Amino acid sequence: MRTPQGFEEFVAARSPRLLRTTYLLTSDWAAAEDLLQTALTKAWSAWSRIDGDPEPYVRRILVNTQTSWWRRKWTGERPTEHLPEAPDAVDAHSAVDERERVWEALRRLPARQRAVVVLRYFEDLSEQEVAAALDCSVGTVKSQASRALAKLRVDESLMCERALA
Repeated sequence: MRTPQGFEEFVAARSPRLLRTTYLLTSDWAAAEDLLQTALTKAWSAWSRIDGDPEPYVRRILVNTQTSWWRRKWTGERPTEHLPEAPDAVDAHSAVDERERVWEALRRLPARQRAVVVLRYFEDLSEQEVAAALDCSVGTVKSQASRALAKLRVDESLMCERALA
């Protein structure tokens, strides 16, 4: 089968940014690569129907595919070898620890809220662009972002660090 015109150039130019987006949605590099591969496969088959800039269309495929994967996945208890311990003092690794706490808090958000936060604040898209990517109204983007930020503000794992500071 022939590759649609412009598809290879799009993939070469936009894959790094799209991979970053998928990592922010999944927080796992292997899952991010799988998600991007799946989204690009879907985009390839629909390439002739895409008018204008294909990135918003592909971003929408990413979010929808990730959401469907998330719905299938059981998100209950997760086994761990070690129990988490509260840090005794601030050390050189505290920034890494803080980043991990933020990722964990993002993972606990519902898929739609996580998608809004990732697209709005990590990808720096406007509310209109996020609404277009998620096929919803700007008001929905605002309310989902507000709810997500409210949940993050009261997340105990993030509050723990603020109490120590």
